[in-house]
Amino acid sequence: MTQHLWINGKETSTDSYQTLLSPYSNKVIGKVALGEEQHVKLAIEAASTAFTQFKRMPAYKRAEILERVVQMMKEEKEECAELIAKEAAKPLKDALTEVDRTIMTYTFAAQEARRLYGQSLPMDAAPGGENRIAYTVREPLGVIAAITPFNFPMNLVAHKVGPAIAAGNSIVLKPASQTPLSAYKIAALFDRAGLPDGVLNVVTGRGSKLGDTLITSDEVKMVTFTGSPKVGAAIRQKAGLKKVTLELGSNSAVIVDEDTNIEENIGRIVKGAFAYQGQVCISVQRIYVEASIYEKFIDAFINEVKSLTLGDPLSKNTDVSALISPKEIKRVQSWIDEAVEQGAILQHGGQVEDGMLQPTVILHAPQHVRVSCEEVFAPIVTINSFTHFNEVVKEVNNSKYGLQAGVYTKDINKAFWAAKELEVGGVMINEIPTFRVDHMPYGGVKESGMGREGIQYAIEEMTELKLISIKL
Repeated sequence: MTQHLWINGKETSTDSYQTLLSPYSNKVIGKVALGEEQHVKLAIEAASTAFTQFKRMPAYKRAEILERVVQMMKEEKEECAELIAKEAAKPLKDALTEVDRTIMTYTFAAQEARRLYGQSLPMDAAPGGENRIAYTVREPLGVIAAITPFNFPMNLVAHKVGPAIAAGNSIVLKPASQTPLSAYKIAALFDRAGLPDGVLNVVTGRGSKLGDTLITSDEVKMVTFTGSPKVGAAIRQKAGLKKVTLELGSNSAVIVDEDTNIEENIGRIVKGAFAYQGQVCISVQRIYVEASIYEKFIDAFINEVKSLTLGDPLSKNTDVSALISPKEIKRVQSWIDEAVEQGAILQHGGQVEDGMLQPTVILHAPQHVRVSCEEVFAPIVTINSFTHFNEVVKEVNNSKYGLQAGVYTKDINKAFWAAKELEVGGVMINEIPTFRVDHMPYGGVKESGMGREGIQYAIEEMTELKLISIKL
């Protein structure tokens, strides 16, 4: 198949096309248009023109468009999942879960479109406010630039496109180069659902060519980005006074207290570490286990890891498949080697099997090695022991990231203390940090980003609060 750009409600051809290969089989999936600066400008112009009318569309009509997309995704669930599995090498069972979550994300967006509430203010609460009525409304910003990563090519698109449309904004979407077909599929669904031409535009190509034009355009009123801290920082510098939401990296940790039922929770923790090959922003990367149960935990963890199946992402039995590119294998192998050289123990995995990195377990990794202090974004987990609960919380906080953290404990005092002290955007008690449902506020602190996603919270970011005051 050949995929063109999607600008102003129609396909737009370009001078050059990228051959898209499967990360697992290396077979050709299709050819995808490579946009240039002029295509970004066309897309922004189309979005700007469309916004002048779309912002006036009644909320119930915006909601109905989103609801029609939800219905079509339910009908084409397997097709959407297979597309994700092919271009992202995401195991089919995880791809199906992503489609289910995408459906929920657009469902929440449709609901929120109908309840963009303002509030009334008691103006006479202050001297001089007598005989006045005041209320607030939320108004759409205009053109939103959305830049999305490869790891959730449908649901992370939904977390930007859904609230933007619900609020009455228009969008120029730049998806990741490896997973553009999922974004184009979503654009086609919105077109069939009756979204006006130009409200959603999709432009693919190299970020180095498209990014600056998209970010610096005066017509773009907000940039929402999910990706690396380095790119996020560059966007923040270039965006000027635009609103910016950044969902960046993490090396998420989970603390396992001595009263934790290991047998009951071990499968969940392993899933959090190795789902989609660890290529998840809130994947379990660091595990801290109380010393009294450390050996028992290691044995149970390794046994559970051994039950994972490596293979073709299109197989329903596959748990772990290929990383997004071969260069990622070389990168993470060098990180493993560094950890071992610095005294860590490679307890399990670490080898390449049929082009796939085995699920890897590293013990006693020092804090300063990259598998601990950087975002590994691979099927690698470190497990260390601790003796004092307050000290391990400090160890978790000893990171430049702060997205989410998990704490397993039956001690309510420890739970509340950790919830207060952990320097993260979300604390999951008796749950892995990988837990997310799509209406909750989601985002981090430190180098994990700024702003919040989750439909209601994203809409707040994507609207401007206006005050109307009337003197009687």
